[in-house]
Amino acid sequence: MEAFLRRQNKYVVWAVCTIAVLVLPLALQYAGNFWVRIADFALLYVLLSLGLNIVVGYAGLLDLGYVAFFAIGAYMYGLLASPHLTEEFEWFATNFPDGLHLSIWLCIPLGAALAGIFGVLLGAPTLKLRGDYLAIVTLGFGEIIRVFMNNLDRPVNITNGPKGLSLIDPVRIFGLDLGKPLEITENFTIASVTWYYYLFLVLVFFSVIICHRLEVSRIGRAWMAIREDEIAAKAMGINTRNMKLLAFGMGATFGGVAGSMFAAFQGFVSPESFALTESVMIVAMVVLGGIGHLPGVILGAVLLSALPEVLRWVSGVFDLQSVSGGRLDPAILRQLMIALAMIIVMLLRPRGLWPTPEHGKSLQREAPAAKPQVAAAETEVAA
Repeated sequence: MEAFLRRQNKYVVWAVCTIAVLVLPLALQYAGNFWVRIADFALLYVLLSLGLNIVVGYAGLLDLGYVAFFAIGAYMYGLLASPHLTEEFEWFATNFPDGLHLSIWLCIPLGAALAGIFGVLLGAPTLKLRGDYLAIVTLGFGEIIRVFMNNLDRPVNITNGPKGLSLIDPVRIFGLDLGKPLEITENFTIASVTWYYYLFLVLVFFSVIICHRLEVSRIGRAWMAIREDEIAAKAMGINTRNMKLLAFGMGATFGGVAGSMFAAFQGFVSPESFALTESVMIVAMVVLGGIGHLPGVILGAVLLSALPEVLRWVSGVFDLQSVSGGRLDPAILRQLMIALAMIIVMLLRPRGLWPTPEHGKSLQREAPAAKPQVAAAETEVAA
């Protein structure tokens, strides 16, 4: 009976959480689209964190250049869903006079595939690297991609350099343009940012399912064996080379999808959006929430993506600049508050806000049952 009630309570909690997540953007609309945009970006960072968790959390490979795959997906969508190629290349102008505006059903798979290929290309030369050395190489890869995006405007203009790509098409699904609000009644309109919220929510839902299935699969167990002890994993017959490449490729595809959605949502991409600080922030989300634990990763992504914007609003409403007599800019105060909050959390919860269950708990529970057998064996030896 207790198990039945516990199961029923679990279903009630899931139902309440589902309703709350679905109603959230509609409630935030009344406070302003600014708050809905915060929720949209939080879901985008959840996508990025889930992808990085495959590399860092499951396989134990420290990747500080993950934002490169985010950039690759964003620029892929920007080139395929904007008039840039038609304006710069004669062949495109001849064959696509109105611009190259591919469907979202093509742009997302292409962005994910291209990011996955680059993920494998990044992983191939780093197979023998671990720890700090791997972090330095991946950090350099992320900066190389950003510099390329910033300078591929000459001699052939591909990325439009520091000016970025503009006039990017919004997402259109089944004839519905998510870039335009939809008026339901005279007093109720679903804003564009709300449509994107539901789209990102669906992507996060399927991403969580994929990550969970990977975690409990043979591939996930192989990744975790490599994370715990690569030499022992290799001795057990695990092909560590292929598993590492698969981790880099799978994690990169999530970044490519998130980048495509970012480009469609913003309608503009530029190299400034893919700086090193973004990679560091995504790693912080995974570590702060709980490495390798899906609920913790989601919690860390939501908190660290929403907290800066909430503090921006707080600093403006309560005029925090006056606290320092005008000597500190509100943006600096906001960053100080974020850093202080992260330090406090990591001191109090070194394994993250919602860490994965500790290894060996099942063995600890089985230990008391094994004691009588050990005692009997000792008695026989003594006899």
